[in-house]
Formats: sequence, C-alpha cells, structure tokens
Amino acid sequence: MTVVGVVHPGSMGAAVAAQARFNGAEVLWCPAGRSSATKKRAQRHGLTAVSDLGELTERADVVLSICPPAYAEDVAVEVSAQSFTGIYVDANAISPTSMARVYAVMSRTGATVVDGSVIGSPPSDSKSTRLYLSGPTDALAPVASLFTGTAVQAHQLPGGIGRASALKLSYSSYQKASRVLAAVSYALAKDYGVEGELLDIAQGRTTNYLAETAYIPKVAARSWRWGPEMGEVADALREAGLPADLAEASATVMSRWDDLRDSSKSAAEVLDHLHDSPSSEPS
Repeated sequence: MTVVGVVHPGSMGAAVAAQARFNGAEVLWCPAGRSSATKKRAQRHGLTAVSDLGELTERADVVLSICPPAYAEDVAVEVSAQSFTGIYVDANAISPTSMARVYAVMSRTGATVVDGSVIGSPPSDSKSTRLYLSGPTDALAPVASLFTGTAVQAHQLPGGIGRASALKLSYSSYQKASRVLAAVSYALAKDYGVEGELLDIAQGRTTNYLAETAYIPKVAARSWRWGPEMGEVADALREAGLPADLAEASATVMSRWDDLRDSSKSAAEVLDHLHDSPSSEPS
C-alpha cells in the first residue's frame, strides 16, 4: 500500500488526497496547529492523523503540498527539515521561478520533486479535477497511478520542472482576472441601470474567449483603437467610484501592439510582441 502524506489539507488538498485514499492509498495528515474546520474536513475524508510532521514524512512515500501559494515555499522548508527522501509533489499555484526554489530546497534532502498543478473545483462524486504533473519521468507515473479511476484526472506533461506551474498560471491569469473583470463590468452597468441588458448580451455568447485563439491576432490588429477605448472605460469607472486598474492595465498591454495596426500576423507573431523583447521559450 502506498502511503501519502498531505500537508495543510484545505478544501482542495483534502479532497484530492481523499481520491488517493479511495484508490487504496493510506493518507496521513498532521492535526497539530490546525483549525477545527480542518480537523473536521480531514475526518470527513477519512484521513489518518499522525502525531507530527516528522512521523508523516517518515511514513509517507509521497507528500502532497496543496496550500495557499503564499505558503508553498515555507511548507517545502518545513518538509525538507525532516529529511524527507520520497516523492514531493508541489501542486500549488506558484510561478515556475517559485517552483524552482521549491525544487532546490527539497532536492537537498534527496527527495524527488514533482511539479504539479490542480485545475478545477475540489473533486467529488459529481465533479472531476485535473492534476497536471511535470518533472522526472520516472516519478510521474507513480504519482499519476495514485488517482487512476478516480475523480482526479492526472495528466503527465513532457519537459521538466516548471511546466505544470506555468500551465496553472497561464490558466489562472485569464480565469481569475476574467471573474474580477465581470464583477467590475456589472458594477458599472448597475450604476446606470443597464445590468439586465449586459447580462442579455453576455448570454448571447456561446464560446469562451480563452478558446478563441484564432481571434488573438485580430485583437492585436485593433489594439490601436481598442487601447484608447479601454482608457475611456477607465474614465467611466473612476467617475463611478469603481476600480479602474484592470482597464488601465488592458490599455497598457494593448500598447505593445501599437505597431501592428490593421496587420494580419499569426497568433505566434502577435504573442511574441507581448514580451519585453521577443525571445524563445523559457528553458
């Protein structure tokens, strides 16, 4: 039986770890210093309590770190202090650079580090979640196998540490920001009594902008006039006492496409223009 240790089992971490338990693994967690809500969650998911982090790392073959991103590196330091030598999966929403620091910390103890990212809601009887994994090839399969046939769909990515983290933040940069943009849009519409009409326009769309990659060059070609329009949006938001930061930031991003006015470039070409200077894919 594979033994899995999960540190800081929040709503996502506990739910993901529970899927490994459903698949036959024993899942350990450490209740010391954790809230009553966390303790109830761990009990509900059938996780096994241990005395301390030392016992968890001594018994576990795999350690899952799924916590708020601000704590990811601290958790790695705590686990490395226990001289853990198994497979350490950092499945937090952190940048590839932050993931590299986690890798450096955990590698010193002899641990095998896997870069992971969780995309979706906490897995349950009605919802599935994707777990992307990158890093040492021989470590990916054992981690993926923990979730075979469960509500966690494990996907192994080619390439090394940083790929899974980059995918997560690529998605989050749109998904999280778009939710905030929607809130600001409706706040402005509400101030002028047109929120119903805005909802009607939105419900007439059937696709997701993130899926419309062929449209990106059109955005670049039109940014010479869309950028100033976002400036007007920022003015309207400020006049209503609403935050204008995202509108201003959109205008700033579009300014990087100023020299592509009415162009017919490819998606790859216009994306290169978003960098400080065109460059190849990060190593």
